[in-house]
Formats: sequence, C-alpha cells, structure tokens
Amino acid sequence: MLHIAGYKFIQLLDLVSLRDYFFECCKAEDLKGTILLSEEGININLSGLEANISAFKAVLRQRNDFADITFRESCTPTQPYKRLKIKFKKEIITLRQPDVAPLYTRAPSVTPEELKQWLDESRDVLLVDTRNDYEIRFGTFAGALNLRINNFGEFPDAINDLDKEKPVVMFCTGGIRCEKAAIYMLNNGHEKVYQLDGGILNYFAKVGGNHYDGECYVFDERTALDCHLSSIGTKQCVKCQGPISLSEQQMKTYIANLCAQCGVQNPNCF
Repeated sequence: MLHIAGYKFIQLLDLVSLRDYFFECCKAEDLKGTILLSEEGININLSGLEANISAFKAVLRQRNDFADITFRESCTPTQPYKRLKIKFKKEIITLRQPDVAPLYTRAPSVTPEELKQWLDESRDVLLVDTRNDYEIRFGTFAGALNLRINNFGEFPDAINDLDKEKPVVMFCTGGIRCEKAAIYMLNNGHEKVYQLDGGILNYFAKVGGNHYDGECYVFDERTALDCHLSSIGTKQCVKCQGPISLSEQQMKTYIANLCAQCGVQNPNCF
C-alpha cells in the first residue's frame, strides 16, 4: 500500500460538489482515508495500491485548483484506514485566528537539507515543535521546544513569552500547522520565523533521522513512523496517549494497549 498526505490553502466555494467529486474519485480507485474540505482549502490523507494512488494523482493534475499539491509518500504493508471519510471543516487546521490567512501569504521556509546544515553547524536558532504534547512524546528534534499544548488552538497563548528577536524554525508532521503558526508569529512581532518545508515526514524522506530522536506520530493505524518512513510496531496508550514500544509490548507485565505508566502500578517492573 502507498500512503499519501498533502494539503493546499485555497479558496473553495462549492464544498458539496467537491465532496461528491472526491468521493467518486476515491471510490473508483478503492482508496481509503480522510479528506478535509473547508472554504480555506483541502487536506488529504489517503492510502491504496500504488497504481490506484497514481491514477488519483493523475486526475488531480488535470485540475487547475489541485494540480500543484505536493504529497508526502510512505509505504505500508496493510491498509492503515478502515474507511473513506470526507468531512467539512471550518478550518482544515483549527487555530481560531481570523487574521491568519495562509490563502494570501506564507512565511519563509527552510528545506530539510538546509535545516540539517543549520543543525550540523549548531546555528543559533530556536526549534519550536507545534504539535500536541502526546505527539512529541513519540519523538522530536533534539533540543526542540515542547510547548506542551493539548491542541493546536492553544498555540497562540503558548508562545507569549518567547524571545521575538531570536530566529525560530517551527515544524510539525507534514507542514500544515506551521503554515498558520508561522504567520501568527510574524503577525505578532517575531522577526525571523521559518517553517520546515513538508514537516518531519519530508525531513525523513530527504535527509533521514539526523538530529531527530524517536519516531513521528501519525494520525492513522500505523501510529508512528521511523526515519525510514516505516512503522516498527509502536502502539499508543489508550489512557495517556503516549507511546508503547515493541519491546515494552513483549514484557510479561504488559497490559494490552496500556503503557508502563498506565498499565502497572510500578513502572520499575520494566
């Protein structure tokens, strides 16, 4: 199976027609996953046979509005989605900041290759992880700031005390959160803000796991991907949402779908 993830901020008006259009396109190719539609754009996460994914992308390339969507790809031995869902959303990524308009502007970006070079050189930049706290527990860049937010809507309050003169490189899973987060920071006085182009998944694809510790959480049944964009069997605790490694799952004290902290009274049993 081939998994694709991509988004585009673009003004969309007839969402009902678009929903029907994408439903027919995906049904014809037996694709499963989630498509979010909003007046501000589209967010696509789909999986299927490689030939069927190629056919879907070929259809998109025939349209002026979606032809330039860049997809991040990874392979999976099984279908990571149970069904196809196409949803309407007020925002394709919820920030609740009307002044942030990625339809019309975009903050400067840094490529994975450039970021690796900056980190190799120990350049004086602040790495800011814009993801939720439980996602960061699966892995993040070494030295990155964890804002300890429960959802992206908490981002504006979480950065109030950051130095506005220090250069910032922000990142997320695939880039969509940073599109808004970076604009918000620039609108609020931060002088040098960069977003990692394509997010962690694109970084993995282009330069591997250099300067990154752990895995990258993903929102499907694969749970997390390593720097080779492969799932190595990590699960998510149903209680605290944190990671359960494959080695932890093989312990005698392991309770199904609960991590050490939530599954046993004494984590030192491990």
